[in-house]
Amino acid sequence: MVPDLQNGWRPAVEILILAVLIYFALRFVRGTRGWPVVIGFFVFLLALVLTTTILNLQVLRWLLGSASVFIVFGAVVIFQPELRRMLAELGNLPLFATTSEQREAIEVVIQTVERLADVRIGALIAIEQSIQLHEAVESGIKIDCDATPEMLETIFFPNNAIHDGGVILKGDRIAYAACIFPLTQRSDLNKTLGTRHRAAIGLSEETDAAIVVVSEENGMISYAYKGQLVRGVTLEELRAFLVSVILRPAKTNRVAKWIRSRLAEPNRPAGPAVITKREPRPAVKPPGK
Repeated sequence: MVPDLQNGWRPAVEILILAVLIYFALRFVRGTRGWPVVIGFFVFLLALVLTTTILNLQVLRWLLGSASVFIVFGAVVIFQPELRRMLAELGNLPLFATTSEQREAIEVVIQTVERLADVRIGALIAIEQSIQLHEAVESGIKIDCDATPEMLETIFFPNNAIHDGGVILKGDRIAYAACIFPLTQRSDLNKTLGTRHRAAIGLSEETDAAIVVVSEENGMISYAYKGQLVRGVTLEELRAFLVSVILRPAKTNRVAKWIRSRLAEPNRPAGPAVITKREPRPAVKPPGK
């Protein structure tokens, strides 16, 4: 009886570990492009297993057992973007980090957004974090210069040859400009939502970047993060968001805070994809008209 008591807890621990791993894996891919594929894959696999078990199909059961390695390999290939993002977040727990570059980047973005919103110039700025963004964009022109409000304004100026597309910031430097971000495939978005905002949502679904958008139509400021777009924010609200997302937590409690955030908040918001906090500002008529 003693050996049985000593080994009886092992299956329970194994089941608990597997359940936790599956739970967090599903939370990471929920709301991404791979989410419908995950549902279809598991439904197909479950139906196949039930069919072979109920009908006692020996040959098909043997094939499933023999092809298990290839099924796992295929799943890794299909869900490669989601797995890369999950591993990047798990591995991005540095023990030491400075915040000077991050604070400087936040202030540069705030000043740029304020100026561009006043003159109704559209902008799309992605602040890279743990996941390399150049793998998620289709094109881009390498800039590699210091990030300043003047440089960003020059890039987004309408007559500039590289004003279309988005800009990628790495720390306090502008890495790429004229980047084409992946558009979101969600069907529950408002039809009036422009390409710039859809691109912001799409990039936030595939990476952990913080994306800031300025509308050229009404000067509205928005930000996208983890598949959710918040529109009509003030400069202070934008600063608070960037500080909460980009700045590293204190060294002593970093791991604990990261684990609590993973347990408390889903990777993809359960609410609406777009949240409007205030209405667009009315258009300002030029003097004399």
